[in-house]
Amino acid sequence: MGDGDGWVNCDAGHRHWGRHGAAGLLLYHLAPEPHVLLQKRARLSIGGGTWGILGGARHSHEDAIAGALREAGEESTLDPSVVRVHGLIGEHHGGWSYETVIASVAERPDVRRASFETADVAWVHVDQVPRKRLFPAFADGWSRLRAALVRPVLVVHAAALDGADGPARWRDRLAALGPIENLPGTVADLSYPEVVIASADAALPAGEVDGTGEGTERVAGNGVRILVLRDGARDLTRLVAPRAPDEHRVVVTDDPVLRRRAEEAGATVADPRWLLGLLR
Repeated sequence: MGDGDGWVNCDAGHRHWGRHGAAGLLLYHLAPEPHVLLQKRARLSIGGGTWGILGGARHSHEDAIAGALREAGEESTLDPSVVRVHGLIGEHHGGWSYETVIASVAERPDVRRASFETADVAWVHVDQVPRKRLFPAFADGWSRLRAALVRPVLVVHAAALDGADGPARWRDRLAALGPIENLPGTVADLSYPEVVIASADAALPAGEVDGTGEGTERVAGNGVRILVLRDGARDLTRLVAPRAPDEHRVVVTDDPVLRRRAEEAGATVADPRWLLGLLR
């Protein structure tokens, strides 16, 4: 038992489990079809016999991600270290909230039940989810949650920003940005995108260098990549197109040609002023 275990009433007078709110993990994998990891609740649990996501009450010292990963690791054999978080969707009731953590795994692990709260755990094809007997709150939010199963990538065209700082300085500022609220083109409340800065400036600090086939990539730390363009127009065009079915690219540029190509590739285009506003 943690200090979050217990019932609480929200401002609307509804009773909820979790003194400090609750969080759950919606984990997906493309195999190659999209599947999500679902939990069948044990009969003695809240909503016993229904299917939903691993999760539960948050402790007072936990954020939503820490709480969801801990609960998933307690209720199943899932190793939280293999989980890659992409976003958060919140359901707020005034004084109480439930946060769904959207995440993926590179390889689909074999996951089994690991507590009395769990009757079963299974990878379920997204098309089959509505056919199961679902926990009511999960059923109500499933359409939005399914749309949130994306891996966001923020592609920043360095030439569209203030050139005085240079790409290395933008890297540091973007690394310190943290999660992005209402990332354009996504349905998550908060997104944790991969960030790629595309620049023609080769005068960058030393770092780990990879040949990517589209430019020279310097992995500069803090999860932000700088791509040094060898062939500006061609490399930029390649950058705007998604690399995987679950990937959504948000391209920050004011170049009209690149904007058009990004939109044709299915990416979302964001004005540089939007990003500069976040970095102030």
